[in-house]
Amino acid sequence: MYTADPQQASNFVAGVDLAFMIILGVSIFFLIALTVIMLVFIRKYRKDKHPKAVQNEGSNKLEALWTGIPLVLVLVMFYFGWMGWKPMKNPPDDAMHVTAIARMWNFRFEYENGKFSDSLIVPINEPVILDLVALDVLHSLYIPAFRVKEDMVPGQDKVMWFIPGTPGEYDLFCTEYCGLEHSYMFTGVKVVPKEEFDAWMTDTTAVTAVVDAETSLADQGWEVLTRNGCNACHSSDGTKLVGPSYLGGWGGTRTVVSGREELQVNVDEAYVKRSIFDPNAEVVQGYNKGLMLSYDGMVTEAEVELIIEYLKALNE
Repeated sequence: MYTADPQQASNFVAGVDLAFMIILGVSIFFLIALTVIMLVFIRKYRKDKHPKAVQNEGSNKLEALWTGIPLVLVLVMFYFGWMGWKPMKNPPDDAMHVTAIARMWNFRFEYENGKFSDSLIVPINEPVILDLVALDVLHSLYIPAFRVKEDMVPGQDKVMWFIPGTPGEYDLFCTEYCGLEHSYMFTGVKVVPKEEFDAWMTDTTAVTAVVDAETSLADQGWEVLTRNGCNACHSSDGTKLVGPSYLGGWGGTRTVVSGREELQVNVDEAYVKRSIFDPNAEVVQGYNKGLMLSYDGMVTEAEVELIIEYLKALNE
């Protein structure tokens, strides 16, 4: 693992940190100053020294000072905040595009050559634009070390960009409450040298590889479920979550609602594929329609076969 320098993690660190330190410095100064003045006034104007209240006339000069000074300070803080924020809205034209897809409750990153990853891998000192896509509810992509955060709104085209400056691994997580497993919706950013990134991008075997081929088919199926965030809604022990459990499904029957009709369907290969690629066509009775979106284009036929192997092993 590389050693990450937090002050050079991205091109936005200096501007954001400067604004933060100025606002923090002003706040600490006035916290101390006002506390000291308050204590001085409590001592100087206590009742035993001034048993009889007197009327003090107002001061135009004092009014002007305590109006003008805060106004100037607010404008100064606004200026530095604006200067730190404005570059974030002007991505360069020659940046590399990565599509960041958020759904309950995981992130997925797709590159221009069709490659995908559940963590964000980017080259050092190269501008990167994240095209933000939310498939279900509001999410928010946040990389603290890079000082970047952007909401992900279903149906809206939004982007985030940055230039990573130090090789290393950084946290990436969702900062918009998006449901039951929101706190587990996190992954990482890996910044690597350009040569290493190019080698990773051109390694076409990694596009179709699922997991280590030495593991069993059932274990590979579990890895597919984990990587795609399926386990946030479906349990393996019969526990009822957002969706029906894996346990007790394969080989049996389920009562589903299709349109306004209740049907008995066999839990077989065809049913599993329909549930993954067209999940709202047949909804298991007792569960809500619309909570699961199609994984068409995100899960391959080969991965579905591995999921089926896992379901078979679980329900033997």
